[in-house]
Amino acid sequence: MSPIHATTVIGILHNGQVALGADGQATMGAVVAKSNVKKVRKISDGTILVGFAGSTSDAFTLEERFQDKLNMYRSNLRRAAIELARDWRGDRYLRRLEAMLIVMDRQEGLIISGTGDVLSPDEDVLAIGSGAQYARAAAIALKRHAPQLTAEQIVRESLSIAADICIYTNHNFEILTLPSGS
Repeated sequence: MSPIHATTVIGILHNGQVALGADGQATMGAVVAKSNVKKVRKISDGTILVGFAGSTSDAFTLEERFQDKLNMYRSNLRRAAIELARDWRGDRYLRRLEAMLIVMDRQEGLIISGTGDVLSPDEDVLAIGSGAQYARAAAIALKRHAPQLTAEQIVRESLSIAADICIYTNHNFEILTLPSGS
């Protein structure tokens, strides 16, 4: 799903719970530059989770733009994501940014890319980065066959499986959740 490599970020909506997690590894070529990078954050007074894969500075630029769109569209996640993707694809400066975002609230999760895509993946499992497909496959299997697990537990186990397989993913996880409720 993602041309961006060198990380794993996964988000889950499961049984009314929301969790988003990422590994902490940052690489420069074939060298680990840092092992505890924070790739997930809470924004909008803690009601929205954002995770990124790709260039850190590019991701921060996109996160700031996304927050601006959220403010402009009164915290409407889908509308803010669509408007960011539209700007990202159409703006000469933004088109050069190399990152992808996962954005989530209590109702939905979306993947935003620089090609203008705003995706709402099947089974409420969102994943980006080099380990994305490993983590996504693990999460789907866990949701189907261990539905008693929490969203946070599924994210943790999915990241662990991806880290065992993907050389650009480590076991230093940060996982954020949103409180249950409407």
